[in-house]
Amino acid sequence: MIRGLLSVLFVLVAVAVSSSLAKPEKNIAKRGKRIPQTLSRGWGDQLIWAQTYEEALYWARAQNKPLMVIFHLEDCPHSASMKKAFAEDKDIQKVLDEDFIILNLMYETTDKHLSPDGQYVPRIIFVDPSMTVRADITGRYSNRMYAYEPSDIQLLLSNMQKAQKLLKTEL
Repeated sequence: MIRGLLSVLFVLVAVAVSSSLAKPEKNIAKRGKRIPQTLSRGWGDQLIWAQTYEEALYWARAQNKPLMVIFHLEDCPHSASMKKAFAEDKDIQKVLDEDFIILNLMYETTDKHLSPDGQYVPRIIFVDPSMTVRADITGRYSNRMYAYEPSDIQLLLSNMQKAQKLLKTEL
């Protein structure tokens, strides 16, 4: 009986060890291998995401990096299509990893500066380390100034570079 239990235990340990050794390396970013975070919600698992707006503001100020805040909803088809394009774009993921503090929210904050033209999703707002919402960095729509669609990925990348440039020239 004991010999049978030991055999089963040995087999389980062997299977556990072999499966942990066989896992492929993934989610390797500039700062080394990272464990995927649930805070990404699919927007970029290899990135480091702030948990709250207050934490994001703290890190933006401490590291002197611009903050990108993404407002979205899980069951919104527009958010889902933007999330897919955003997560698959290697240039955006690289710039975010190296030069931004990032936060994605599925709820509205009490800070009305983060919804200057209304509460809609998806919406992407930039905030500089001095805690100033960059109302001058907008998308291409006049009725939803901070909205982006999958076809706007290059505009979003350009706006990210603009946020970095303004950080260097204004602060």
